[in-house]
Amino acid sequence: MEKKESSVEITKVFQKVPEMLVIKGRQKNSVSLPAQPLSSELRKFAKIKNTLTLPIRLPLDSIAPRFIKRSVDVFLSTIIIVGILTWLTPIIAFLIKLDSKGPVFFLQKRNKRGGKFFTCIKFRSMIENDDADVMQATADDERITKFGRFLRYHYIDELPQFFNVLVGDMSFIGPRPHMISDNNKYEELIEFYDYRHKVKPGITGLSQAMGYVGETRNIQAMRDRVQLDIFYVRHWSLTLDLKIFWHTIRKIVGF
Repeated sequence: MEKKESSVEITKVFQKVPEMLVIKGRQKNSVSLPAQPLSSELRKFAKIKNTLTLPIRLPLDSIAPRFIKRSVDVFLSTIIIVGILTWLTPIIAFLIKLDSKGPVFFLQKRNKRGGKFFTCIKFRSMIENDDADVMQATADDERITKFGRFLRYHYIDELPQFFNVLVGDMSFIGPRPHMISDNNKYEELIEFYDYRHKVKPGITGLSQAMGYVGETRNIQAMRDRVQLDIFYVRHWSLTLDLKIFWHTIRKIVGF
Protein backbone atom coordinates (compact mmCIF):
# COMPACT_ATOMS: atom_id res chain seq x y z
CA MET A 1 0.00 0.00 0.00
CA GLU A 2 1.38 3.38 -0.99
CA LYS A 3 2.38 5.54 1.94
CA LYS A 4 0.50 8.83 2.07
CA GLU A 5 2.65 11.94 2.58
CA SER A 6 1.90 13.89 5.74
CA SER A 7 1.06 17.59 5.57
CA VAL A 8 4.37 18.33 7.34
CA GLU A 9 6.36 16.47 4.66
CA ILE A 10 4.47 18.21 1.87
CA THR A 11 5.07 21.59 3.49
CA LYS A 12 8.81 20.88 3.72
CA VAL A 13 8.87 20.12 0.00
CA PHE A 14 6.87 23.28 -0.71
CA GLN A 15 9.33 25.42 1.21
CA LYS A 16 12.22 24.13 -0.93
CA VAL A 17 10.56 24.94 -4.27
CA PRO A 18 12.64 27.44 -6.30
CA GLU A 19 10.83 30.72 -6.92
CA MET A 20 10.74 30.36 -10.70
CA LEU A 21 9.91 26.63 -10.88
CA VAL A 22 6.32 27.42 -11.64
CA ILE A 23 7.11 28.89 -15.05
CA LYS A 24 9.98 26.56 -16.07
CA GLY A 25 11.36 28.96 -18.64
CA ARG A 26 8.36 28.71 -20.96
CA GLN A 27 7.23 32.30 -20.51
CA LYS A 28 7.97 33.59 -24.01
CA ASN A 29 5.93 35.89 -26.24
CA SER A 30 6.38 33.50 -29.16
CA VAL A 31 5.11 30.44 -27.31
CA SER A 32 2.82 28.33 -29.48
CA LEU A 33 -0.53 27.76 -27.84
CA PRO A 34 -3.20 25.62 -29.49
CA ALA A 35 -6.48 27.49 -29.74
CA GLN A 36 -9.36 26.05 -27.76
CA PRO A 37 -12.92 25.95 -29.12
CA LEU A 38 -14.94 28.62 -27.35
CA SER A 39 -18.30 27.77 -25.91
CA SER A 40 -21.26 29.79 -27.20
CA GLU A 41 -21.67 31.19 -23.68
CA LEU A 42 -18.10 32.49 -23.64
CA ARG A 43 -18.36 33.93 -27.15
CA LYS A 44 -21.52 35.76 -26.12
CA PHE A 45 -19.91 37.01 -22.90
CA ALA A 46 -16.73 38.34 -24.54
CA LYS A 47 -18.16 39.08 -28.01
CA ILE A 48 -15.10 37.51 -29.63
CA LYS A 49 -15.21 35.25 -32.66
CA ASN A 50 -14.04 31.64 -32.35
CA THR A 51 -10.70 32.49 -33.92
CA LEU A 52 -7.97 29.89 -34.37
CA THR A 53 -5.12 32.38 -34.40
CA LEU A 54 -2.91 33.28 -31.48
CA PRO A 55 -1.58 36.84 -31.33
CA ILE A 56 2.20 36.79 -30.99
CA ARG A 57 2.07 40.02 -28.99
CA LEU A 58 -0.42 39.84 -26.16
CA PRO A 59 -2.63 42.87 -25.37
CA LEU A 60 -0.97 43.56 -22.01
CA ASP A 61 2.51 43.32 -23.50
CA SER A 62 2.01 46.87 -24.80
CA ILE A 63 2.71 49.90 -22.62
CA ALA A 64 -0.57 51.77 -23.27
CA PRO A 65 -2.94 48.92 -22.20
CA ARG A 66 -0.79 48.24 -19.13
CA PHE A 67 -0.90 51.93 -18.19
CA ILE A 68 -4.70 52.02 -18.56
CA LYS A 69 -5.18 48.86 -16.50
CA ARG A 70 -2.76 50.05 -13.82
CA SER A 71 -4.48 53.45 -13.62
CA VAL A 72 -7.85 51.76 -13.07
CA ASP A 73 -6.30 49.50 -10.41
CA VAL A 74 -4.80 52.42 -8.48
CA PHE A 75 -8.03 54.43 -8.71
CA LEU A 76 -10.31 51.59 -7.55
CA SER A 77 -8.00 50.29 -4.82
CA THR A 78 -7.59 53.79 -3.38
CA ILE A 79 -11.37 54.27 -3.26
CA ILE A 80 -11.94 50.87 -1.61
CA ILE A 81 -9.14 51.32 0.93
CA VAL A 82 -10.00 54.90 1.90
CA GLY A 83 -13.77 54.70 1.53
CA ILE A 84 -14.45 51.20 2.92
CA LEU A 85 -11.51 49.43 4.55
CA THR A 86 -10.60 52.34 6.84
CA TRP A 87 -13.81 51.88 8.83
CA LEU A 88 -14.72 48.27 7.98
CA THR A 89 -11.39 46.69 9.00
CA PRO A 90 -11.70 47.52 12.75
CA ILE A 91 -15.22 46.02 12.78
CA ILE A 92 -14.13 42.88 10.94
CA ALA A 93 -11.05 42.57 13.15
CA PHE A 94 -13.16 42.73 16.32
CA LEU A 95 -15.57 40.06 15.05
CA ILE A 96 -12.74 37.77 13.91
CA LYS A 97 -11.10 38.01 17.34
CA LEU A 98 -14.45 37.45 19.04
CA ASP A 99 -15.08 34.32 16.96
CA SER A 100 -11.71 32.54 17.24
CA LYS A 101 -8.12 32.84 18.39
CA GLY A 102 -5.48 33.95 15.95
CA PRO A 103 -4.45 36.93 13.80
CA VAL A 104 -6.90 39.17 11.93
CA PHE A 105 -5.17 38.72 8.60
CA PHE A 106 -4.18 35.54 6.79
CA LEU A 107 -0.92 35.99 4.88
CA GLN A 108 0.15 33.47 2.27
CA LYS A 109 2.83 33.38 -0.41
CA ARG A 110 1.40 33.17 -3.92
CA ASN A 111 2.76 33.56 -7.46
CA LYS A 112 2.34 36.82 -9.34
CA ARG A 113 3.24 37.83 -12.90
CA GLY A 114 6.29 35.93 -14.11
CA GLY A 115 6.00 33.35 -11.33
CA LYS A 116 7.59 35.57 -8.67
CA PHE A 117 6.42 35.44 -5.06
CA PHE A 118 4.25 37.96 -3.27
CA THR A 119 2.34 37.96 0.02
CA CYS A 120 -1.41 37.68 -0.55
CA ILE A 121 -3.53 39.30 2.18
CA LYS A 122 -6.94 38.11 3.34
CA PHE A 123 -9.12 38.44 6.39
CA ARG A 124 -8.62 35.19 8.32
CA SER A 125 -11.63 32.92 7.84
CA MET A 126 -10.18 29.68 9.29
CA ILE A 127 -8.68 28.49 12.51
CA GLU A 128 -4.90 28.39 12.39
CA ASN A 129 -3.81 25.05 10.92
CA ASP A 130 -0.78 23.31 9.42
CA ASP A 131 -2.53 22.47 6.13
CA ALA A 132 -3.31 26.03 5.03
CA ASP A 133 -0.57 26.03 2.38
CA VAL A 134 -1.32 22.62 0.87
CA MET A 135 -5.05 21.93 1.26
CA GLN A 136 -7.86 23.80 -0.52
CA ALA A 137 -10.88 24.85 1.50
CA THR A 138 -13.99 22.77 0.89
CA ALA A 139 -17.66 23.67 1.25
CA ASP A 140 -18.00 21.81 4.56
CA ASP A 141 -14.45 22.45 5.76
CA GLU A 142 -14.21 22.17 9.55
CA ARG A 143 -11.33 24.65 9.57
CA ILE A 144 -13.67 27.51 8.57
CA THR A 145 -14.94 29.52 11.54
CA LYS A 146 -18.55 30.63 11.92
CA PHE A 147 -17.78 34.23 11.10
CA GLY A 148 -15.29 33.08 8.49
CA ARG A 149 -18.08 31.30 6.63
CA PHE A 150 -19.97 34.59 6.47
CA LEU A 151 -16.88 36.40 5.20
CA ARG A 152 -16.25 33.80 2.49
CA TYR A 153 -19.89 33.64 1.38
CA HIS A 154 -19.95 37.39 0.74
CA TYR A 155 -16.30 37.50 -0.52
CA ILE A 156 -15.45 39.99 2.23
CA ASP A 157 -12.33 38.00 3.15
CA GLU A 158 -10.81 39.06 -0.20
CA LEU A 159 -11.09 42.82 0.42
CA PRO A 160 -7.59 43.28 1.94
CA GLN A 161 -6.17 42.20 -1.42
CA PHE A 162 -6.86 45.74 -2.60
CA PHE A 163 -3.61 46.57 -0.75
CA ASN A 164 -1.92 44.01 -3.03
CA VAL A 165 -3.52 45.80 -5.98
CA LEU A 166 -2.38 49.23 -4.80
CA VAL A 167 1.28 48.18 -4.48
CA GLY A 168 1.18 46.49 -7.89
CA ASP A 169 1.44 42.78 -7.03
CA MET A 170 -2.13 42.13 -8.18
CA SER A 171 -4.75 43.65 -10.43
CA PHE A 172 -8.42 44.07 -9.64
CA ILE A 173 -9.23 41.69 -12.51
CA GLY A 174 -7.06 38.79 -13.65
CA PRO A 175 -6.51 35.06 -13.09
CA ARG A 176 -6.98 34.18 -9.42
CA PRO A 177 -3.66 33.45 -7.63
CA HIS A 178 -3.70 29.79 -6.60
CA MET A 179 -1.68 28.30 -3.76
CA ILE A 180 1.92 27.67 -4.76
CA SER A 181 1.51 23.99 -3.97
CA ASP A 182 -1.42 23.87 -6.44
CA ASN A 183 0.61 25.71 -9.08
CA ASN A 184 3.44 23.21 -8.77
CA LYS A 185 1.02 20.30 -8.99
CA TYR A 186 -1.17 21.46 -11.85
CA GLU A 187 1.61 22.73 -14.09
CA GLU A 188 2.73 19.11 -14.29
CA LEU A 189 -0.80 17.93 -15.12
CA ILE A 190 -2.21 20.69 -17.35
CA GLU A 191 -0.44 21.83 -20.49
CA PHE A 192 0.24 25.57 -20.67
CA TYR A 193 -0.94 25.99 -17.07
CA ASP A 194 1.87 28.49 -16.46
CA TYR A 195 0.60 30.72 -19.30
CA ARG A 196 -1.79 32.29 -16.79
CA HIS A 197 1.21 33.89 -15.05
CA LYS A 198 1.89 36.16 -18.02
CA VAL A 199 -0.37 38.79 -16.40
CA LYS A 200 -0.94 39.96 -12.84
CA PRO A 201 -3.28 37.82 -10.72
CA GLY A 202 -6.63 39.36 -9.84
CA ILE A 203 -9.13 39.62 -7.01
CA THR A 204 -11.72 38.39 -9.50
CA GLY A 205 -11.42 37.10 -13.03
CA LEU A 206 -13.10 35.62 -16.07
CA SER A 207 -13.29 32.19 -14.42
CA GLN A 208 -15.20 33.61 -11.47
CA ALA A 209 -17.51 35.65 -13.72
CA MET A 210 -18.31 32.43 -15.62
CA GLY A 211 -19.23 30.64 -12.38
CA TYR A 212 -16.01 28.83 -11.46
CA VAL A 213 -15.79 29.62 -7.74
CA GLY A 214 -14.94 27.61 -4.65
CA GLU A 215 -12.94 24.42 -4.45
CA THR A 216 -11.62 22.57 -7.50
CA ARG A 217 -12.98 19.04 -7.14
CA ASN A 218 -11.14 17.40 -10.05
CA ILE A 219 -8.54 17.95 -12.74
CA GLN A 220 -11.14 18.79 -15.40
CA ALA A 221 -12.57 21.60 -13.27
CA MET A 222 -9.10 23.12 -12.98
CA ARG A 223 -8.46 22.60 -16.69
CA ASP A 224 -11.65 24.54 -17.50
CA ARG A 225 -10.54 27.41 -15.26
CA VAL A 226 -7.11 27.50 -16.83
CA GLN A 227 -8.58 27.67 -20.35
CA LEU A 228 -10.63 30.70 -19.30
CA ASP A 229 -7.52 32.29 -17.77
CA ILE A 230 -5.60 31.71 -21.00
CA PHE A 231 -8.47 33.22 -22.96
CA TYR A 232 -8.31 36.30 -20.75
CA VAL A 233 -4.55 36.66 -21.24
CA ARG A 234 -4.92 36.40 -25.01
CA HIS A 235 -7.97 38.64 -25.42
CA TRP A 236 -7.71 41.25 -22.67
CA SER A 237 -9.53 44.51 -23.27
CA LEU A 238 -10.94 47.23 -21.06
CA THR A 239 -14.41 46.20 -22.22
CA LEU A 240 -13.80 42.62 -21.12
CA ASP A 241 -12.63 43.86 -17.70
CA LEU A 242 -15.78 45.98 -17.35
CA LYS A 243 -17.97 42.96 -18.16
CA ILE A 244 -16.14 40.82 -15.61
CA PHE A 245 -16.53 43.60 -13.05
CA TRP A 246 -20.28 43.84 -13.72
CA HIS A 247 -20.81 40.07 -13.49
CA THR A 248 -18.80 39.97 -10.26
CA ILE A 249 -20.94 42.69 -8.67
CA ARG A 250 -24.09 40.86 -9.77
CA LYS A 251 -22.83 37.66 -8.19
CA ILE A 252 -21.94 39.37 -4.90
CA VAL A 253 -25.27 41.14 -4.50
CA GLY A 254 -27.20 38.13 -5.79
CA PHE A 255 -29.03 39.26 -8.92
